[in-house]
Amino acid sequence: AASLLVVASFFTSGLTAVFGLGGGLAMLALLGLFIPVAALIPVHGLIQLGSNTGRAWHQRAHIIRGIAAPFIAGSILGAAVGTFFVIQLPDAVMKLALGLFVIVVTWAKFPRAASIGRAGLVAGSAVLAFLSMLFGATGPLLAAAFSQIVTNDRKALIATQAAGMTIQHGLKVVAFSIAGFAFAQWLPFIALMICSGYLGTLYGSRLLDVLPEKSFRRWFRVGLTLVA
Repeated sequence: AASLLVVASFFTSGLTAVFGLGGGLAMLALLGLFIPVAALIPVHGLIQLGSNTGRAWHQRAHIIRGIAAPFIAGSILGAAVGTFFVIQLPDAVMKLALGLFVIVVTWAKFPRAASIGRAGLVAGSAVLAFLSMLFGATGPLLAAAFSQIVTNDRKALIATQAAGMTIQHGLKVVAFSIAGFAFAQWLPFIALMICSGYLGTLYGSRLLDVLPEKSFRRWFRVGLTLVA
């Protein structure tokens, strides 16, 4: 089972390196077949932290760094507030709300989103972090939101999203560590998953280099819609 998951990590990371989404959800589904439920979310979170860190590092030249500081500030604020206002709604209602939210942000036009200021970035990232506390699925929300800000550079979009996901998964891992989850026993397996994922990132990044911008935008939107 571990060998299968390590191989799968290569392909899921490659998928995410090209389109910025899909790999994390696919890995969560695969881990769910073999990992105990109590360990599923924290182990997946640490694997995704390593995967996104590797992708952000490899594609670091394309990261829009002006987004980083306000995004971090807003994410911490939104996550902190969200811990006090988590609403227990039926699972089906939560999933429907998440799907509709992602579709609206993906296909709607927000003409001034690309010129949003630092205060707007703080507020927007706080809202995203708060929503992630409710929905639990940060990737599609972040991808849809960043696609409104980074509208003409696919490499910048994927790299900046990777940096954003690194921050969000990092906060999640810190929260689970404080809660007392025993990561130590999982570290050898997680290390192999991260190494395999980084190789997938290298391969996927090559595909991203040759993918035309117009084709990328079309398949990016299609992919987000299918995920939603």
